Amino acid sequence: MSVTQSQTFSVSVHPGHKRIKQITLDTSLVKNFLQDLEEFPVQRLENVPFMRFHVAHTLKKHFGEELIHLLRDTLRDRKTGGFTVGLDEQADNFEAQLKFATAISYSIGIANFDDMSGEYYAAFDVKHSYDSDTFLRKAYRTLELHTDGVFVNQVTDWLLMMKLIEENAEGGESRILHLDDWEEMGAFSNHPLASFNFKYSYAHRKSKNVTDIVYDSIFYNKDNHICMRYNDQCTFPETEAQAEYLKEIQESIEQSDGTISISLPVGQLIMLNNHFWLHGREPFKQNEKLFRRLMRQRGVFANKI
Repeated sequence: MSVTQSQTFSVSVHPGHKRIKQITLDTSLVKNFLQDLEEFPVQRLENVPFMRFHVAHTLKKHFGEELIHLLRDTLRDRKTGGFTVGLDEQADNFEAQLKFATAISYSIGIANFDDMSGEYYAAFDVKHSYDSDTFLRKAYRTLELHTDGVFVNQVTDWLLMMKLIEENAEGGESRILHLDDWEEMGAFSNHPLASFNFKYSYAHRKSKNVTDIVYDSIFYNKDNHICMRYNDQCTFPETEAQAEYLKEIQESIEQSDGTISISLPVGQLIMLNNHFWLHGREPFKQNEKLFRRLMRQRGVFANKI
């Protein structure tokens, strides 16, 4: 495995996926970074937006401009568009996790408001049983591949997911698909319905706290590349032909050889370009004591930070 070494971090190909970069930070510098932020509480991040940029500045102070450029360049690079990075120590400390994840995300851009949580991030649990209308919390079924932010009137350039806690869990790996690894992308993106403006809405799902109705195409061009917005649960066809087109897309991406499952340890996060990566989740094996807590942030690129 090829490894690129810096004074403050190293970069290698993720063992679970050839397109994902695995970034490993110097543990002593991570400790120093967290110590610098020890005195201010998480509520400052939640209530004071400029403090989110402050933690990003603190990350840059300890790890240098080289790391920040790597994070930004990787996410925008069509050939990769994703990386993992995380905490080895204090992996189960929520305050440390949120400060670290926010430092990463605000080194790249600005997080969108999350209607589900009422914050710039969401933390949600997956258990053996859960009374909820969102499949995010349903442990024993496959979470189908999708992109984020399809049903809201805001741009979603990137997605960050961090594993906060995990107990008695087997299965539940992240499923990801890069569009350029999808064998039938060309056929579906050149279909007459590829540019049709479908209706997207989650107004019928109480847990989402969203009433937006969006009309847009599934496929679009960005930076001279085919990109995709897709979520099977919030897309409303108007005809039988449209329904069949959507069904065939779903079957194709789920069955694609390019759809790969990767595992994340507690304290690690994965960040993906939302324009050309789809993501989902494998089902867990049944266990009455199953518990996982995951953090999500999603947002936009910032040209100047």
